[in-house]
Amino acid sequence: VQLQASGGGLVQAGDSLTLSCTASGETFSGYTLAWFRQRPGKEREFVAGVTWSGGGDTDYVDSVKGRFTISRDNAKNTVFLRMNNLKSDDTATYSCAAYFGGSRYYPKRTSEDYRYWGQGTLVTVSS
Repeated sequence: VQLQASGGGLVQAGDSLTLSCTASGETFSGYTLAWFRQRPGKEREFVAGVTWSGGGDTDYVDSVKGRFTISRDNAKNTVFLRMNNLKSDDTATYSCAAYFGGSRYYPKRTSEDYRYWGQGTLVTVSS
């Protein structure tokens, strides 16, 4: 599975942005998908994940709950990250990742569990 992320850019605090990550190579309907980010000078961290199940159970890091929404469109082999009310602290390089199967309710939060990675897309939020 090859992942291609896009949608990053320069925005102002309070703005919204949607990131996309499209998979090629095979259908990803059976994969758990996630977005990670690496802020300047910090370790990569889990941002949001969605499981493979039909309902697409989701999980978010506390700092983005209520502002970010992860969703998937299996027909388009694409996962999205809608980011609202962006803050300067959201400035980071965002990467999408995937692994096959797993829990139908809880996407894993550790990067080591994700086998497939897309390249990062930079989001810069100016205050």
